Amino acid sequence: MGLFAFAIFGPIANLVLWAFAERWFWPHALPSQYGFAFWQRVFSPRGGAWESMGLSIGIALLTVVISLALAIPAGYALARRAVPLRAVLMLLFLLPQAFPTLPIYMNIARLFYSVGLNGTVPGVVLVHSLHGLVLAVWIAAAAFAAVDRQQEEAARNLGAGPLRTFATITLPAALPGLLASAIFVFLDSLDEFTATYFVGVPDITTMPLMMFNAAMGGNYQIASITALVLLLPSIGFMLLIERFLKADVIAKIGA
Repeated sequence: MGLFAFAIFGPIANLVLWAFAERWFWPHALPSQYGFAFWQRVFSPRGGAWESMGLSIGIALLTVVISLALAIPAGYALARRAVPLRAVLMLLFLLPQAFPTLPIYMNIARLFYSVGLNGTVPGVVLVHSLHGLVLAVWIAAAAFAAVDRQQEEAARNLGAGPLRTFATITLPAALPGLLASAIFVFLDSLDEFTATYFVGVPDITTMPLMMFNAAMGGNYQIASITALVLLLPSIGFMLLIERFLKADVIAKIGA
C-alpha cells in the first residue's frame, strides 16, 4: 500500500514542491527557498495563463456541446431501438482509440490546413470531439439503457406522447449519466495536448500547450504550476462523477 500510495502521490508532491520552489539546486533534496514569485509570473498580464485557461475552458465547453448533441440521439437509438449491427456501430465509435494518435492527428492537420481550419478554434473543437464522442456515446447509451422501461410504458398508458415521455421520464432518468458523460468529455478536452498541438499551433495556445512549452524550456516551476491548475478541476469533477455515475449505468456500459 505504501508503494501504491507513493506511485500516486509522489509525482503530485513533486509538482507541489516545484510549484512553490524559488531555489532548488543539486545536491539539496528539498528546495532551499519557497515563494510565490513564479505564481505571480504565470498569472501576470504578460504570463498568458488567464488567456490560455479561458481558451481551454471555451474549447472544452464547445466540445461538450457538439459531443452531447450527437451522443444523446445516438445513445438513445443504440440503447432503446432495434438498430441493425448495433455492436458494429458501437465499435466504430472506438476507432479513434484503436490507432496511434500521432499519425491520425498529422493527417487531420494536413486536411484542416487545406480547408482553412488549421490554427482555428473550430478546428481544435472538431478534433477534440473525436475523442469526446467515444466517451459521450458509450456513456449515453448506457444511461438510456439503465432507464426503467416500465415508467415509460406507464406514461404512455396515461396518454403521454413519445416526445413528452422522453422529456418527462426518459431524459430526467438518464440525466445523471449524461452529466457524467459531459464531465468526462470536458476533462478530456481540457487536458488534450497532441490534437491541439498538431491542429492548433501556433495560433491556439491552451493550458496543456503552455505547460509543454514551459517544460521544454526548462521552466519547471511554471510547468508545475500549470499542471496543478489543470489537476484541480480534474479532481473536483471526478468527485462529482462518483455521485452522478451510478452502478446500474456502469453495468450497462459495453452491454
